[in-house]
Amino acid sequence: MTVPTWGAWGARLRSQLTAARAQLVRWQGRPAGEEDPNRAAGGRPDPRRSLTWVPMFTGEVPAVDLRRPPWPGRRVEVGRGRVHVRETPSSSPLEAAPVVCVHGLAGSATNWTDLAGVLAVRHPTLAVDLPGFGRSEPPDDFGYRLDEHAAVLAETLRRLAKGPAHLVGNSFGGLVCAEVAARWPELVRTLTLVSPAVPDLRPNPGRLSEPRYPLTFLPVLGPRVRRALARVPPARRAEQLRQLCFARPELVPTHRLTELADELAELGRNPWAGVALGETSLHMIRSWLASGARSPWRVLRRVRTPALVVWGAEDRLVSVRKATRTALALPRARLLVLPRTGHVAQMEQPVAVGRAVLGMIDAVANGRWEPDGGNSPTSAADTRVGGNVLRA
Repeated sequence: MTVPTWGAWGARLRSQLTAARAQLVRWQGRPAGEEDPNRAAGGRPDPRRSLTWVPMFTGEVPAVDLRRPPWPGRRVEVGRGRVHVRETPSSSPLEAAPVVCVHGLAGSATNWTDLAGVLAVRHPTLAVDLPGFGRSEPPDDFGYRLDEHAAVLAETLRRLAKGPAHLVGNSFGGLVCAEVAARWPELVRTLTLVSPAVPDLRPNPGRLSEPRYPLTFLPVLGPRVRRALARVPPARRAEQLRQLCFARPELVPTHRLTELADELAELGRNPWAGVALGETSLHMIRSWLASGARSPWRVLRRVRTPALVVWGAEDRLVSVRKATRTALALPRARLLVLPRTGHVAQMEQPVAVGRAVLGMIDAVANGRWEPDGGNSPTSAADTRVGGNVLRA
């Protein structure tokens, strides 16, 4: 038997590396010799840039009309109940897969009004009210667990999308969308998570719109606190949410604050509203404590769909420090961190988020999305905002 020399091993290794790089060039669709934007000087892969390099759609998009009322909605029979969905038609003559948007806790389909208007340049949008939220009445035996919300969303996609859809979820809605992408990948083309509610157990009362809210879970005091919170005027609750969720609350137009207060007043008359918020919140926190396959971090690792993670640099509810770990947990993700933005980037920066979503969709269609080694679990990635670097 002939033992290879060190020179032979080196030549073989160089040959394999050359072949691998040529294959990567073919996957990315770049002509041979063209510089790879994911590589630093010297030809070595730059994991930070590959993770945070997000292609943005550069075509014309509609200007955001802050006077635009919420898009019209309808109730759709889904499984054992009915789900309320707001629909935004596309202005493009080309048929395209819909973008399906899912709100967070205390939110509703109206959270997507401005983003849906931006996406309409290419795609129709369906904004879903989860059971017990917005105008979706929950089935009598609905338990408000994460997997139950995901099952309802999956059935809604089968009913309305007529093929794989582009999923976008904010906060708790991000967890729901990730669960769907992990369990039913055939329903999802791309996944966008906007400040998803990944485990964040910081004991910080400043993360709550109402400091008394944790007391609602106590066995004796809880019912009394819930009744007291139910008496808080909708206008005050709307102002609390504005202060908590937006990095620049003073920029929220007064009429939008009035719209939110009116919606809170309407939804507060539903007998299930308080129960839905309390039970969903409790089950979300329980999911944070889950181990093994049910851990949210494990769920993210099972998502094989191209994914975009969007985070506000000034998010008070879920720290931007979770952004890098979230993106690295997703096998095919990139990360966009937006400055001067809080927990609801789709409402604060609808054009930026819209361009990022459309850019991802185009990049995936053209085979130019896959990161170049950027989301290895060992990558010491940074989150980049323009020319700045935020340590995550």
